[in-house]
Amino acid sequence: MDIAGYAPTEYPARLIRQMKNEIIERAEYMLAANAPKAVLSMSGILDDPSALGNRDRLAAAKEILDRAGLVKTEKIEHKTTGASIILLPPLEDIDESSEDQPSED
Repeated sequence: MDIAGYAPTEYPARLIRQMKNEIIERAEYMLAANAPKAVLSMSGILDDPSALGNRDRLAAAKEILDRAGLVKTEKIEHKTTGASIILLPPLEDIDESSEDQPSED
């Protein structure tokens, strides 16, 4: 804050509240900038799977990619064994159902 020229009496919380959107935007840029590094880290694990710290590198790379918006896609495959038919009960008309009920006359 001193380097940026803010007064020593300025509260950091007030500045953070005022600059919240800019801080979040900068964090998103940093994640996007580090996404290629995360991908290269994952690829490096493929080249040397027995290296120490691979589990931590993989977890960090996954977190960065997830937060940057590159999430793992899941595919669900539905298999059927022929055509399926759903039988529904017949609809009753309002007029027909009122005729079945005794009238109050």
